[in-house]
Parts: sequence; structure tokens; C-alpha cells
Amino acid sequence: MGSLSSTGIGLGLVGFGVFFILFGMLLYFDSVLLAFGNILFLSGLVFIIGFRRTFTFFFQRQKLKGTSFFLGGVLIVLMRWPILGMLLEAYGFVSLFRSVLGFFPVAFGFLGSLGNIPILSKVSRAPGRDFPRGCGAWGLHSAGDANRWHR
Repeated sequence: MGSLSSTGIGLGLVGFGVFFILFGMLLYFDSVLLAFGNILFLSGLVFIIGFRRTFTFFFQRQKLKGTSFFLGGVLIVLMRWPILGMLLEAYGFVSLFRSVLGFFPVAFGFLGSLGNIPILSKVSRAPGRDFPRGCGAWGLHSAGDANRWHR
């Protein structure tokens, strides 16, 4: 039961971290919101997978370049250089997760399936946005539906 509660806390922290990062970017790279989002995101990651696994994920030999750019970007954001810090973080994030087998195709597949979630499908079908049924918000198909458009 204790593991479930720390995972829930971690998911909440990661969610709020992503929210503050996106909100900080929306408000013209507000360095305080970005720094707060980074701290929440990293602490949530520690709560979800544990300190040892987080440490071993970031400091694997083949991921040191991505880790240095990502954590360096976090440090630059904390020093109130938000645009440069976010660029470094983005490059580090891509470098870190490029080596994870199939992370980006799975992530884009998830984004494509957001149109199947009841509330989000209504948002994606707002006036002026006419997507075919069965496709995600970006018109992406599932693997079995690669060549068909539904009406």
C-alpha cells in the first residue's frame, strides 16, 4: 500500500511539473515557473521509480551526454536564463530517450489516440476541426488502420 501512495504522489508531482513547465513557456519563458516545474518533475520521477533507479537511469554511460545537457539546462533555468536552459533541456531530453527502444513512436501513437478519450474527443471535434472518426487529434491512425479514413 505504501508503494501505491508514493506512486500516486509522484504522478501528481510529475503532472504539476509538466503543467508549470508548459505554463511557464506560455508566459514567455517565465523562469520561476519553469524552475518550479523542473523541480516538481524531477522529484515526481524520484517518487515514481525510486531514487536508485532514477540515478541509474540518468547516469548510465551511454546517456551521460543527454543527462549533462538535461541537468545543465535545469541549472541554467535556475540561474534565470530560461530560453537557453529550455533549449538545453529539450536537446538533453531527446538524447536521453532516443536510446530507449521505441519511446518516440509509442509517445506519438499515444498522442494520436487522444481523440478516443471522451472529453478530449469533444475538444478535438470543436468547430473548425473536422477529423475523421478513429483518428487522433493530429489525424494519426492506429497501426491496423494505416490506409483507411473513417467518416
